[in-house]
Amino acid sequence: MLRVSGHSERSDVGRQRQANEDSYLARAPLFVVADGMGGAQAGEVASLTAIQAFQAGLPGGNPEESIERTIGEANRNIYNQAHADASLAGMGTTITVAAVDSDNERVVIGHVGDSRAYRLRNGIIQRLTKDHSLVEEMRRRGQITEEQAEDHPQRSIITRALGPEPEVQADLATVPSEPGDIFLLCSDGLTTMIGDEQIREILMGATSLDAAVRTLIDEANRAGGRDNITAIVFQVEDPAQPLARDEHPTLIRSGAARRARRAEREADRPPRRVGRAIAGVLAAVAIVFVLVAGLFFATRQAWFLGTDPAGRVALYRGLPYELPFGIDLYSLKYSTAIQTESLPVQRQRSVTDHSLRSEDDATSLIEDIESSEGLTG
Repeated sequence: MLRVSGHSERSDVGRQRQANEDSYLARAPLFVVADGMGGAQAGEVASLTAIQAFQAGLPGGNPEESIERTIGEANRNIYNQAHADASLAGMGTTITVAAVDSDNERVVIGHVGDSRAYRLRNGIIQRLTKDHSLVEEMRRRGQITEEQAEDHPQRSIITRALGPEPEVQADLATVPSEPGDIFLLCSDGLTTMIGDEQIREILMGATSLDAAVRTLIDEANRAGGRDNITAIVFQVEDPAQPLARDEHPTLIRSGAARRARRAEREADRPPRRVGRAIAGVLAAVAIVFVLVAGLFFATRQAWFLGTDPAGRVALYRGLPYELPFGIDLYSLKYSTAIQTESLPVQRQRSVTDHSLRSEDDATSLIEDIESSEGLTG
């Protein structure tokens, strides 16, 4: 048995478009991304029409058949609108659908176009869809290499979409799933800007699903943001053994956290000395308790800016110190898409001096840095 433990989603106009023609639906256990095309308002109409077909959820019965029928219904709706209104002529949209089949512990994928679905498991990212695009067909026929496909000037030309024809063929796939799996649905505004390996690194390094989505979109914008960018990230769990809500989204706990918990267990063990040493031990324990309580309070109240392992400006909670035995007094809360070394010298100092701040002050500073680098929106 599986269920969605959490999800996060966001859509951004990008840096070079005037309007956002992407649409999405995130209503667990059903998730949909659509990327419209057609000029003027037509692309937005097409993608929204596709999403509306899924608003009521999937009809009962086999999930694959339900997704296929609903995609067909969306296609007919778009086709009929385009032929009834001259201003919408030629409009179309991609669509990628993911539905969690809880009882059978799987995720069913429906797909038309070049929006994509991915699964991250145990640090390995797998693309679950094949682009219906001219470049992908050339790659499959061996006319170009994988590397050439990544930067091909005709990469955005798609060969299949909802709307241009009265009928459409959707690709369907059934993906076995396990507790902890993370799934990503996204429009090509993300994948034309950043590659699969960078997507994997962002998902692995994020401290939450919200942080993952925000970083994906920020990185796509940083790379140029040539198109609208939409991303949905969700994770599945076993209801009988729900994931801890404070866990890293990929279920990887840091070595520092493990060491800290081991140190806590050691501290809980009763002292072995007896006799005249008892008084001294109790006094030492009391001192340690006061120190630990003070450190704990400080780590809950203090915030600071720093640089994460990838060299990016990051927000930390706690004190910027490491104790013996590898115990850190801080935890990473959010990484931006900005490399610390790319900032002006004065800005770098505000990141590298590790000045302790309130949460509001630290958050305001990091938002100011992002704004100055053009990453807010």
